[in-house]
Amino acid sequence: MGKKIIVLNGSPRANGNTAALAARFIKGAEAAGHEVRHFDLQKMDIKPCLGCCAGGKDPKHPCVQRDGMDEIYPAFMEADIVVLASPMYFWSFTAQLKTAIDRSFAVAELDPDYRLHHKGCVMLMAAGGDSEPNFAPVKDFYASLLGHLGWKDLGMILAGGVMAPGDIAGHPALEEAEVLGASIK
Repeated sequence: MGKKIIVLNGSPRANGNTAALAARFIKGAEAAGHEVRHFDLQKMDIKPCLGCCAGGKDPKHPCVQRDGMDEIYPAFMEADIVVLASPMYFWSFTAQLKTAIDRSFAVAELDPDYRLHHKGCVMLMAAGGDSEPNFAPVKDFYASLLGHLGWKDLGMILAGGVMAPGDIAGHPALEEAEVLGASIK
């Protein structure tokens, strides 16, 4: 039986390198029989978390704010796997992706112990730099996030040396992303 996968694309470039990685991952995942929901966060009106701790009272609307997250929440709650796709901005995820991650706390508030359901997670990242020290901070954040959430890392595709839109053409990370999508069990 196929998995339910949600792809959160935090790139501000609709047709950038991160979008290309996500598209290839999705191609592989759908070919393997998985159901994929894809959200381009830059196209959505998603406000930052208010830190109000007033969510978690209504499963249909976990957060007190009404915005683009209302479209994401049902898919997020049903998903077996969350794909975090982002270009590297100052050695981290983009604000668009970080905002969606922060807002998922409202889903945790539905549980009396503030737990999010255990999920598998994938990270797809495009970056101008192409060295281990360049990727170290974001890899550390990703590992820490998954550790605190109790989620399982299913793979990381890090495409370095791709700064301008289209630089990723012919990059081996595209094939790796498709293979990773197809390998999800």
